[in-house]
Amino acid sequence: MQNGIAGIDHVIVGVRALEGARARWMRLGFTPTPRGRHLGQGTANYCVMFAADYIELLGLADPADTGQPLASFLARREGPMAAAFALAAAPEAVRARLRARFLHPSQPRLLGRRLELPEETGVLRFSLISLPPEETPGLASFLCGHLTPQLLRRPEWLAHANGALAVKGIAVLVDSTAPLISAYDRLFGLPQVTMTDALVTIRVGRQRILFSTPDDFLTLHPGLDLDPDFTPPGIAALELAVRSPPQTAAYLAEQGVTFVSLPGGSLAVPAGEANGAILIFSQP
Repeated sequence: MQNGIAGIDHVIVGVRALEGARARWMRLGFTPTPRGRHLGQGTANYCVMFAADYIELLGLADPADTGQPLASFLARREGPMAAAFALAAAPEAVRARLRARFLHPSQPRLLGRRLELPEETGVLRFSLISLPPEETPGLASFLCGHLTPQLLRRPEWLAHANGALAVKGIAVLVDSTAPLISAYDRLFGLPQVTMTDALVTIRVGRQRILFSTPDDFLTLHPGLDLDPDFTPPGIAALELAVRSPPQTAAYLAEQGVTFVSLPGGSLAVPAGEANGAILIFSQP
């Protein structure tokens, strides 16, 4: 972790109708947290929490707040819009490590989120660091440090009827993978970056980021289609670890959710079922 990045902390899925997205993801077998409202911003969220990472369903609570990056994203499509990397040390220490790799991290900025709960639980607080887009090409991302980790999870929020356990990785689609190598070698280190044919795989802690062209992604995942509104570059799919793919398949079938069986025993829910996000369920 010479770069100070421990893995993927969470993936943000931008949604146009937050309450509708909550209902849709509950049908998929997830247990959303109570609604959260970001302080000083026009956004709100529901989160799907796992033991060490999570998915954030992010929507506009104030439609008049058109200056939000979320607003411009939703004008194009719904779906996965950014990945947040977990800090392996204090924000200033991570920033120093990144600068030592000749990167250009921003100063840490604070963000607060209050959960809408009957009882008073305090405000969740985060420290965020950004990198210039050219230093993470093809992937909208930032670094996220948790200043109030004791408020982030409750046991009842970690139990999901579909058996989901963790974020295993993300699939990012780009027009060409060749220009990515030098930037991600610098950010993550050469041993973490593998190129096979036209696929680039990056190990980030226990997770992976798979970069490919749209055609290569569809070849790897026969039977799937991309969201009609998707255009590269961007995150197209989230891979989630589940206790038992057959049990997940049985649950989805019971709920009437469309899914596709993939080679190797995995299965995938198409983008139309999950607000523009393809969800791939596989063994841990």
